[in-house]
Amino acid sequence: MLFTPSETKVVIVGGGTMGADVAAVCARGGCAVQVLEPTTERRALLPDYFANTMIDLGYERRLHLLSTAGSLEEIDWSEIDLVIECVPERLDIKQELFAKLEQYAKPEAVLVSNSASFPISDILRGLKTAARMIGLHFFMPAHLVPCVEVVYGEKTSPMVGESLSRLMTACGMVPVTVKKDLPGFLANRLQHALSCEAFAMVDAGIASLKDIDKAVRFDFGFRYIAAGPAMQRDHAGLDVHGAGGATIYPTLNNSPDIAKCLSDRIASGKLGMKTGEGFYSWTAETMKAERERYQEALRAGLKIIQKDIPEIK
Repeated sequence: MLFTPSETKVVIVGGGTMGADVAAVCARGGCAVQVLEPTTERRALLPDYFANTMIDLGYERRLHLLSTAGSLEEIDWSEIDLVIECVPERLDIKQELFAKLEQYAKPEAVLVSNSASFPISDILRGLKTAARMIGLHFFMPAHLVPCVEVVYGEKTSPMVGESLSRLMTACGMVPVTVKKDLPGFLANRLQHALSCEAFAMVDAGIASLKDIDKAVRFDFGFRYIAAGPAMQRDHAGLDVHGAGGATIYPTLNNSPDIAKCLSDRIASGKLGMKTGEGFYSWTAETMKAERERYQEALRAGLKIIQKDIPEIK
């Protein structure tokens, strides 16, 4: 199995923000992409979204590779090589979809889940062709964040994973292989480990949320642009890290429960920008300004690491 972008036809199931951005990633690499979005209102917005995104990425010449569909029945499955689901993060919805995809897609087509948390093996439980099924976990915004996790299920064929990694590289992504299927995969587990300790420090009155955000952004988070944790330790010296770890590790939070500063806000309906308040308070104006700042910062960071990202042919 070998995916060549110009010869690969892809279906993205789900035209929300994630699905639309994943479609742009595949199209910029040269894949012909159909986005299946059953909601008429959302589907009507996709052409303009694709146009703006592809122009922004500098790949407007490949805009013609993007199209939409309203149902599984509208797609000519005999031509589809790869299916990527980007449906809501509910196990039952994903399981139902993959049971249908197993019937619709040709036997050699690769079936992919973009699940952010569910083990791939749980999604595919009971299906007959699990060897061709795998996880491909993008991070929002998918067309700007270069990393994508290639997550093997219990029965995933190594050839499927290797072929998918090569395709993602050709689309300008940086694939990382997750060899064992576990909740949260790789990057989200690292992020949650950080959040677990950060919010426990807030509960303990050690630091404020604002100071924690600043410490991450302007200290090791800033340095992570240049090197990951293993490379950084080589720069600093493993002995230095070992000595620090021996002192710090025994005091780290290991509670299985989420922190009170988080659970209290969730219980009160303070969920972030979507409700106008989370850890911070938001108005329409401050949300707009923050999203623009965030996007600008991501683009600036992308320019810094551009030479380390695969070039799109």
